[in-house]
Amino acid sequence: MAETRRQIEIEASADPDGLDAFVTRQSGWTAFHLSPWRRVIERSFGHRCEVLEATHDGETVGVLPLVTVKSLLFGHYIVSMPFVSYGGPLGTDEAIAALCEHASTLAERRSADLLELRARGPTPVDMHVSTRKVTVVLDLPGDPTALWDGLKAKVRSQVRRPMKEGYETRFGADQIDPFWTVFSRHMRDLGTPVLPRRFFHDLGSELGETVTFGCVYDGDAPIAAGCTIEWGEEAEITWASSLRSYNRTAPNMLLYWSFLERSIEAGHKRFNFGRCSPGEGTHRFKLQWGGRDEPLHWLQRTGGRSKTPSPDDRGFGLAVQVWQKLPLGVANLLGPRIVRNIP
Repeated sequence: MAETRRQIEIEASADPDGLDAFVTRQSGWTAFHLSPWRRVIERSFGHRCEVLEATHDGETVGVLPLVTVKSLLFGHYIVSMPFVSYGGPLGTDEAIAALCEHASTLAERRSADLLELRARGPTPVDMHVSTRKVTVVLDLPGDPTALWDGLKAKVRSQVRRPMKEGYETRFGADQIDPFWTVFSRHMRDLGTPVLPRRFFHDLGSELGETVTFGCVYDGDAPIAAGCTIEWGEEAEITWASSLRSYNRTAPNMLLYWSFLERSIEAGHKRFNFGRCSPGEGTHRFKLQWGGRDEPLHWLQRTGGRSKTPSPDDRGFGLAVQVWQKLPLGVANLLGPRIVRNIP
C-alpha cells in the first residue's frame, strides 16, 4: 500500500462540480457529497467549501469535500459535512487513506480545533472514530400496504389517531414556509437555535425534485412538518418537527407515515430516519417503525476538542433554558446567526 499511496496525488480540485459523476459511482455516496449541497452551504452560510481530489496517473480515484466553520464563540472546525450525518471520503481504500492524511495535515496547519469526516461506515484509515451517533434505516417493501401490515398494532393505532382528527398531509415546494413555521417554533421550544429560512429555500432551488417538504395540517394550520433528501434508492428525513400543543393527537405519526408512503410510491428501497443519540426518546421513536441501527463512523483528528458543539452539552444547560423562554420572533432573529457556527 505504501508504494501505491506515494503514487496518489492530492490537491484541491479545480473543477469540484465536475466530480459529481465520479461521486455517484462510489459506494456510500450521498446527496451531501454533491456540488448542489456545497452551493447551499456557501450561499446560506458563507462557509469556505473545498473539495480534495485524489488522482492516480491523471485519473480521479477519491474525493473528500471539506467545509470550514469558524467562530470565536464556538471554535474552529473542518467538517465533511456540517449540519448533516454524511459527507466523508469516497474512493479506493488507498485514496481514502491519502485523503484523510492530507486533511489531517491541513487541519494541523490551519490550527483547527477539530477535523471531523462524517463517514457512513468503517473506513480503512488509522484515525479516531466517534460512534456517538446512529441512524435508523428501514428497508422498504414494494407497496405501502405491505409496510402497513408489518407495523405493530400500537403504531398503526397512533397513525390512525391524527387521521380520525381529519388532519391531512401536503407535499410540495409551496410547503417550505409552512415547514419553517413549525420547525422554528419546535426548535425554540427545544432551546436550540434554528437554521435560517433561506437555507431551506436554497435547498429547494439547488436540489430540485430530490428534496421534498411536507406538512400535516389541521384545517389551514400546519402542525407537523418534515423535509426529506433523496439520493440513489434512499430517502432521508433530515428534519422533522411538530407542535407540542398537538402532542395528544400525534400528528408526527401521520407525518412519518405520509413520508414513508410517498417514498415507497417514488420507488425508494430504503428510508433513513436520520441521526440520533442511542437510547434517547428520539431513537426509540425511530425504531418503532421497524428499522435497524446503523452506527455512524465519524473520523476525527482533535486539536483541542473531541466533538462539535451541541445543545445537549452540559455547559449549554442554562443557555437552553433561557432560549426556551425567548419570544419566538427574537429566537428566529438570533437563531440563524448562531447556528451557522454549530456544525
